[in-house]
Amino acid sequence: MKNNQFAIVPTDSEAAIAELTKIHFITPDMDALTTVPAVYQALLAKSLPEVHTASGLKHKFNNIMATSQHTLTEWLTDATIVNNQVFYNVGLQLLGFLPGQDFELADPLLAMRDIHLPMVGDSAFDREALYYAWYLLLNTRGNNGQTLIEALTTRGYFVPFYQLPNEQKPLFFNGKAQAVFDTHTLMRDVVYVEAPLDTDHDGQRDLLKVEILRPAETATGLKVPVLYTASPYNQGINDQAGDAQMHSVDVPLTAKEPDDNTYADIEYHPANVKLPAARTAEATTTTAEETFSREKSYTLNDYFLARGFAVVYAAGIGSIDSDGLAPTGDVDETTSTVAIIEWLTGKRQAFTNRDGDVAIKAWWCNGAVAMTGRSYLGTLATAAATTGVAGLKTIISEAAISSWYDYYRDNGLVVAPDTFQGEDTDVLAAEVFSRSLKAGDAHQIQPAFDQKLAELTADQDRASGNYTRFWDERNYLKNVDNIKADIVMVHGLNDWNVKPRNVANLWDKLQAVPVTKKLILHQGQHIYINNLQSLDFTDMMNLWLSHKLYDLDNHADTLLPNVLVQDNTQAQTWHGYDNWWQDTTDALDFKVQYKELVPADHTVDQRAAHFTDKLPDKLFDHYKNHLDAWQRDLLQEDKLNPLYDHRLLFKSWQAPEDQLLVGVPHVTGSVAVNQNFGMLSFMLIDYGAARRLTVSPQMLAAKALDLGYHWREDDLKDFKLAGETPFKMITNGHLNLQNRHHPWHAETIQPNAFYDFAVDLQPLFHHLLKGHQLGLVIYATDMKMTIRGNQDLQYSLNLNDIRLHVPMKKITD
Repeated sequence: MKNNQFAIVPTDSEAAIAELTKIHFITPDMDALTTVPAVYQALLAKSLPEVHTASGLKHKFNNIMATSQHTLTEWLTDATIVNNQVFYNVGLQLLGFLPGQDFELADPLLAMRDIHLPMVGDSAFDREALYYAWYLLLNTRGNNGQTLIEALTTRGYFVPFYQLPNEQKPLFFNGKAQAVFDTHTLMRDVVYVEAPLDTDHDGQRDLLKVEILRPAETATGLKVPVLYTASPYNQGINDQAGDAQMHSVDVPLTAKEPDDNTYADIEYHPANVKLPAARTAEATTTTAEETFSREKSYTLNDYFLARGFAVVYAAGIGSIDSDGLAPTGDVDETTSTVAIIEWLTGKRQAFTNRDGDVAIKAWWCNGAVAMTGRSYLGTLATAAATTGVAGLKTIISEAAISSWYDYYRDNGLVVAPDTFQGEDTDVLAAEVFSRSLKAGDAHQIQPAFDQKLAELTADQDRASGNYTRFWDERNYLKNVDNIKADIVMVHGLNDWNVKPRNVANLWDKLQAVPVTKKLILHQGQHIYINNLQSLDFTDMMNLWLSHKLYDLDNHADTLLPNVLVQDNTQAQTWHGYDNWWQDTTDALDFKVQYKELVPADHTVDQRAAHFTDKLPDKLFDHYKNHLDAWQRDLLQEDKLNPLYDHRLLFKSWQAPEDQLLVGVPHVTGSVAVNQNFGMLSFMLIDYGAARRLTVSPQMLAAKALDLGYHWREDDLKDFKLAGETPFKMITNGHLNLQNRHHPWHAETIQPNAFYDFAVDLQPLFHHLLKGHQLGLVIYATDMKMTIRGNQDLQYSLNLNDIRLHVPMKKITD
């Protein structure tokens, strides 16, 4: 294990002692202890909260080695001092590390340094040094990815703190909220928030079902902040309806009708819609009429339920027990998302039942809200933030869409999210319209939704792939200037579902917005990272949310790196940076010649190179069903490779030293095609034999992470180095040749005439090892993402014109 810990708040000895006293590790009876070993033994006893007898402690101490020759029990019998050798031998075992396997008892300090664990350097401790070393140890992450104080939490250390009076809750230690709330007494309420919408046109404002989990202490006056997750999946999904709506991608690319569109022609402007009157409550109450059992939860939210935060889930319009029609990303969906925040902060009404006659307020909420979630969930958090809604203090958006066009389209082409060929906005709407799962409700509402679905199908315009008013409505980047909430963004550099452009464009636009923003880039696909062994993500978010929602002065804004990136060449390695590519001044610039990328200052004199997009029918059918084989063959150099004549491949020199490639690669050139339409696709490749990280975290231990005491659990995972591979695709891009300048403007192209093009590839942050080569692959049909008509399209590229620009940073120690 290699520890990467960013959420430890630097604390001096005096403050550490005060905090240890607050959580009862230092108690008045310890003043009577006259030796440092006696104080140490008292601390050790408190670290075993599940043991209640002297004989039980002796048994536990006998299982811990203090030196290579003595158990802890034996060592304590004769100890006159506590030195750092013994302290960290014992400390490492308390953290779950095994002598002889993870460290050697003869030199625990070496292991502390190698694993990157914080430690005190004094060789022998006085009482104050012992307390400070113990404080650091409690805040040190162990072999299972949790700090020692979290491990003690799961064994019941904070159970006596459940009885603390409300004025002493929440309890913070090292700047983070602790699990002093009994999750077995959580209160579960259902309310129905009235949104300023009537999306099903029934003459009444849409009611939205909201599920609330809150600490029992709120019933006696404690006000708490809220973690709110807007999830269209929360009340169930209709997979069958989604599958029935899927589109065939084995269709031909066709010529678009040229137009003179400017952005002004397709810009979205909200319409003024007259709403039905708001409901009038006949009574008010503080008690909900409905409850629920097991919610569809997010483990990060589960973690905070034990620590003084309420959690709210809402599926939004079109879901079971709510009104409305699922719209996939439009303004109405954002409005419905924001309505929940407005109710939580006292600005909108909710009711205890679907009749809408008994009003209820979020009287238990302190007015501070954060939004959490991945994918569609993080997308709605981003959408809500761009409205500037009051009370939304922060969002933690993971793998979130910032523009739906960048999710389903690319530069005038229909480009699917990876592994979801044929999906589009209508497919997703059909899937999350869970009202269809309730027969009685579906009987009434299905005709209205079918009409809505038909509108989505028409307006998303798969025929052209152009950026239209439909997509402009679903572009949250237009409203970034409205953001008032601080933001944590998390995204996978190998996420080809929600591609990296979504987070990169948002991060770029946020540079001019006066909010605190943090970015975490991992090497994974479309995943959560709150259960990784090597990164203290949950602690980081505890630090962040304790500051943002409880106003705790814990230096979260400065302690957490602005940009945190997982290295792609080593396991369990993370680096902090000031920015992504915005502060980059260096770049690699290439021209091409026959099969080569050469430095831009080289002289080249080349004619056009050609490839055909048409595959033999049998090969085409094979690749449709074996997409990994298609991509592998696409990148192979062997002349016997079946795709050799169906793409162009250029490789660079071997890198003379490690290179850190960052930001947005840019390709320019000129191309001709034998029809009046065409497309180009691009891949940037890291060529070189190496063991590379898995793009999905691997299971280390099932249900190893306890999120509280006798509470919920999560699996412990991390990325591992897989077997050696010869290359890896690091980014890609796509372009409709009729949209060379703007995705909303289709231009005329003539067969066999050369036209200039320029295209940005998906942003990257990639460590290219010394001796590796960059490869640029230019092709047409992307079997994984584009439509694939297998047409007889012949492409020619003028090699003299092709340029590749890759921004880079200098690698620093």
